[in-house]
Amino acid sequence: MRLLLVLLVAGSMVGCTRWSMNHHLNSAYRAYDQGNCEAVMLELSEVDRESRNRPYIWPQTAMMRGLCLERTKFYLDAGQTYQWIITEFPKSEWAYRAKARIETLRILKFIPGPANNQAITTLPSTI
Repeated sequence: MRLLLVLLVAGSMVGCTRWSMNHHLNSAYRAYDQGNCEAVMLELSEVDRESRNRPYIWPQTAMMRGLCLERTKFYLDAGQTYQWIITEFPKSEWAYRAKARIETLRILKFIPGPANNQAITTLPSTI
């Protein structure tokens, strides 16, 4: 009976943490829609604290952080954030989106680099 009670309490705590993380993520999206990047950053820091053992959420929060950095005209920081997503999660949907954002920033000449459809890498090519 004690084991069942302990498992029930542990299971409910995991659910509460997940609910809280989702709440902060939803609040960050609402703040982003309203153009309030300060609130977005605050909510994302809450998500980061609650998602330390859930790395699948990191590229999503990093992408939103990069978008806010763009809105506040910190283009180089946004580019570095996107590059981190590409490096750490290369096969994810978020890496694909991050590559597109970097390419857009390069085309608009907000960050240095080639503005064409070549693959984005940080390593020198060996041609």
